[in-house]
Amino acid sequence: MRYAIPLPAVPSLPILGSDSRFPVRRIFCIGRNYADHAREMGATVDREQPMFFCKPADAVVTDGADVPYPSGTTELHHEVEMVVALAGGGRDIAPELADTLIFGYGVGLDLTRRDLQAQAKAKGHPWDVAKAFDHSAPVSALCPVEQGRPGPRTQLSLEVNEVLRQQSALDAMVHDVPSIIAALSKLFELKPGDLIFTGTPAGVASLQRGDRFRAELEGLAVLEGRVA
Repeated sequence: MRYAIPLPAVPSLPILGSDSRFPVRRIFCIGRNYADHAREMGATVDREQPMFFCKPADAVVTDGADVPYPSGTTELHHEVEMVVALAGGGRDIAPELADTLIFGYGVGLDLTRRDLQAQAKAKGHPWDVAKAFDHSAPVSALCPVEQGRPGPRTQLSLEVNEVLRQQSALDAMVHDVPSIIAALSKLFELKPGDLIFTGTPAGVASLQRGDRFRAELEGLAVLEGRVA
């Protein structure tokens, strides 16, 4: 097949212990999945109907690259999250089968232009410009399931300039990973290469140019970088 323009590069993530890379197809995110974060944002948690949004695949930042401070905002916020990478997919997936579709786990930042999000909320507009901008999804190398899986008490944390900003055990999530996968599969056909950001705990705050961050999914993944 001939294309009218050169094919875009395939976004990808490194894999711990491997020379291969994980190609990224889509990025799904769940909002308000930690009750303490929902409270700090003045929102409530809907335990029956999870809230989802998306980022473009090429929003990933990886391999230690700097994160450019985005245009159009003076209020860039960090949201540390466990990231789930899928090796399988489907529609209407049963929660008990969800774990069999997982390739591995990482840690990432759902970067948010908070001032633009507040404006969108006030007008009842979508959040795309606040969430789905360039370089808005820094992600660590992935830990394949063969090398380890997180447990309920696994800690998710973020330090900025060596000061702890966010920390929580994964059992504080309102919707666990199998439930998230099952709910997403009722709305989208999930496929290999999809990433799922699983929500952030309380403590979100601003990032400034020159800040250094270190996100960790305890024992499995570390993401380090700098806001340029």
